[in-house]
Amino acid sequence: MAVSMAAAAGRLRRAIRRSPLWGGPSRRPLSSEPPAAQARAVRDAFLNFFRDRHGHRLVPSASVRPRGDPSLLFVNAGMNQFKPIFLGTVNPRSEMAGFRRVANSQKCVRAGGRHSDLEDVGRDLSHHTFFEMLGNWAFGGEYFKEEACSMAWELLTQVYGIPEDRLWVSYFGGDPKAGLDPDLESRDIWLSLGVRDSHVLSFGPEENFWEMGDTGPCGPCTEIHYDLAGRVGAPQLVELWNLVFIQHNREADGSLQPLPQRHVDTGMGLERLVAVLQGTRSTYDTDLFSPLLKAIHQGCRAPPYLGRVGAADEGRTDMAYRVVADHIRTLSVCIADGVYPGMSGAPLVLRRILRRAVRFSTEVLRAPPGFLGSLVPVVVETLGDAYPELQKNSAQIAHLVSEDEAAFLASLQRGRQIIDRTLRRLGPSELFPAEVAWSLSLAGNLGLPLDLLELMLEEKGVQLDSAGLARLAQEEAQHRSQQSEPVQEQGLQLNVHALGELQRRGVPPTDDSPKYNYSLRPSGGYEFSACEAQVLQLYTEDGTAVASVGKGQRCGLLLDKTNFYAEQGGQASDRGYLVRVGQEDVLFPVAQAQVCGGFILHEAVAPEGLKVGDQVQLHVDEAWRLRCMEKHTATHLLSWALRQTLGPHTEQRGSHLSPERLRFDVATQAPLTPEQLRAVEGTVQDAVGQDEPVYMEDVALALTAHVPGLRSLDEVYPDPVRVVSVGVPVARALDPASQAALRTSVELCCGTHLLRTGAVGDLVIVGERQLTKGTTRLLAVTGEQAQQAREVGQNLAQEVEAATERLSRGSQDVAAAQRLSKDVGRLTDAVDTALMPQWQRRELQAALKALQRRANAAIRKLELGQAAGNPERGAATVCPPSQVLVKVVRQLCERAPGTSVLLLSPQPRGHVLCACQVAQSATPAFTAEAWALAVCSPMGGKAWGSRVVAQGTGTTADLGAALSTARAYALDQL
Repeated sequence: MAVSMAAAAGRLRRAIRRSPLWGGPSRRPLSSEPPAAQARAVRDAFLNFFRDRHGHRLVPSASVRPRGDPSLLFVNAGMNQFKPIFLGTVNPRSEMAGFRRVANSQKCVRAGGRHSDLEDVGRDLSHHTFFEMLGNWAFGGEYFKEEACSMAWELLTQVYGIPEDRLWVSYFGGDPKAGLDPDLESRDIWLSLGVRDSHVLSFGPEENFWEMGDTGPCGPCTEIHYDLAGRVGAPQLVELWNLVFIQHNREADGSLQPLPQRHVDTGMGLERLVAVLQGTRSTYDTDLFSPLLKAIHQGCRAPPYLGRVGAADEGRTDMAYRVVADHIRTLSVCIADGVYPGMSGAPLVLRRILRRAVRFSTEVLRAPPGFLGSLVPVVVETLGDAYPELQKNSAQIAHLVSEDEAAFLASLQRGRQIIDRTLRRLGPSELFPAEVAWSLSLAGNLGLPLDLLELMLEEKGVQLDSAGLARLAQEEAQHRSQQSEPVQEQGLQLNVHALGELQRRGVPPTDDSPKYNYSLRPSGGYEFSACEAQVLQLYTEDGTAVASVGKGQRCGLLLDKTNFYAEQGGQASDRGYLVRVGQEDVLFPVAQAQVCGGFILHEAVAPEGLKVGDQVQLHVDEAWRLRCMEKHTATHLLSWALRQTLGPHTEQRGSHLSPERLRFDVATQAPLTPEQLRAVEGTVQDAVGQDEPVYMEDVALALTAHVPGLRSLDEVYPDPVRVVSVGVPVARALDPASQAALRTSVELCCGTHLLRTGAVGDLVIVGERQLTKGTTRLLAVTGEQAQQAREVGQNLAQEVEAATERLSRGSQDVAAAQRLSKDVGRLTDAVDTALMPQWQRRELQAALKALQRRANAAIRKLELGQAAGNPERGAATVCPPSQVLVKVVRQLCERAPGTSVLLLSPQPRGHVLCACQVAQSATPAFTAEAWALAVCSPMGGKAWGSRVVAQGTGTTADLGAALSTARAYALDQL
């Protein structure tokens, strides 16, 4: 019996791996029960179960664009938005800090990065790049293993009606190397709930120990699996639900330490659950996908979808159906959340997804141009009720998809021609050249995803030179690293253990309200109050808590209160200094302040010893703070001006400000025109010129929920939240009946601001570029810098005007015309790089481009006249480019009909240009192409052309010998 059980467990371990292939005909039902349920009802039943039966708070899905998490390209799990709770860094005043038991349905994308299913989509019946994760969470020990397991079992068996004998569970079997015991508690809980002993299996850390990353919170997990076989033959298990019990922390040295608080994190894929409940082996046969598959069939010239995989899928038709259906869901959800196809990071991955979908739809399914965009309404119909942002942005999604599809189709056609031409030159066993693949790729010229190139070559039975491609990619990465900006050194941070210890000791969060203690003097200047505080804790550079630090030691200071602004909300941290009370002549420089879980950590270098309990006085760098305040208020005015110019639905995508300049990302359908840029600046200048008061007040977060025009970002706000209103008192601005927020800038913001707008002085947008399709980044300066930028712009405009006048007067010789052309080029470089108004830069660039064309045309005209008047001098000294040389030859032949002419033009480094024309009466015995070849071949060059006109190139130091060859050949032919 033991032997058979061991053998069975081995088979089950192989069946239970995380990437199951749902083989067999996709439309074969699993069983006659349970009855089919629509996906919408399945999702609602999950949420209602946890809310109504078990008191969970329902929270909306986070955006698939990660919030403040550079480790992720996309949100790929339901727990992502709750990471601040797991890490202990959640703002104690935020709504999230009060979460105890919550549930939701989270939009997830797994494409690119560490967890990517992109390459597998379409090849089987279960992989997706976009999916919905149903999850429930318990934070801070609200409940743990017993409650989590019993809730999951109740939902699956009693609410969804899944037969108990079709369910299997696995639990963590321990890891002796890590010193971790088996999770026998979870095993016993399952057995007590009635799970058969033979259906409870143990596995090691690879299968049943969950980790957030290389470091951070982690813990054992228990998984619930469904048996597809249904008691017919060997079990075929697919994972349904993963219940993670977060109770450890993986340290930087690889060791595990217990967490101060335990949490429950569960996740169940909606698509797979719906497939089980609807009695199908394929997620693509559920009502989440069937409307899309039907629309694809109706819009293409392909046979209907049959759910085939592998060799049975002739022509990869069904694979194409699955790719297109999956990818248009991913594209729609991402674009609705503000991630657009682009050239790096998540936008680059999205671009790959779009182009992969285009290729399969057009080449395999024979879809007409613009087809992908027509599928967006189908996605909105199936998902829009759960995620209303899809309904709100449906037109924009369809527009962006169709626009990028059209661009890619043109690139795909050119790429196909290049591939075919290259294959004709390859030998039978030669690899496809890496250089050609690179030029075709997203990193090169045409923007074809490499996986798509490999697939296109695979279909033709050709292998790619992967080693050469890897070498080129490495060289590109090295080049980018050399060109990139230096990475800013991360400041001291409080880890999860330090935060847990502070909370255990009952240390309250840092009171940073004194950062708002500043006022306007009668003279118009600002007065910033100092702040007295007590040292509560000191930390070394490695985060170790200590009672004192010595002279010269870099350390972190935790105080009971502070007037320093810690970096957040896009505003740079304050800097300044502190002194010990009673010893004001010794300054402790403070480089920056970081916020960690409501605690403000000040990074300083101690010129003398400092200890816990010391009383200190803090002073911010007033000039630094004031410039940050200018930029932050200017950012609000810029956001308001953009909405006034581009429309009320214009959305901010991010911002960052420092004393030097501000950066503002805005959602746009197209690059801003010079007129729009100028109008935006004008709107800001009006508000600055009126010197309006800036009102700031903390209010209950609930009061801001339904105010028309109120600006808020995709961030977690504290409660109460600070409201910043320009020109209108906060109470009136928040009154929905007043509509004040539609007529001025009113935003939720924790930053520090000016008290009147006049101190901004001026704002100039000095830079603009598209980050991705649909997102424009603006750079702006304020105050004196803005005035200087305007002066630079005016000076350059005057220089351009002077150059225009010089060109209008005309030049009498080539040298003067060339000097003017060089001056225009120098001006172009200056305009491209100067700190000046962007609207003016764009106007001057257009004017200089036209000037350069006119200047070049003037030079060519003078060169032609000079060469025609004196051919020998023209050919020997003017050094015209090849097209000019051909014109001179033609002009000489027109002046002397019946004459054959050949001209040579010396170029730098011994290069020679050749052009010739043969009289019609001399052909066919004497041809221009043969004449040019006879002259250029001895020079190691080449020639091309027709019987009448030809050109060539070569290299020689003896121009006389080449001319002799030309004469001799002509005389011999004539």
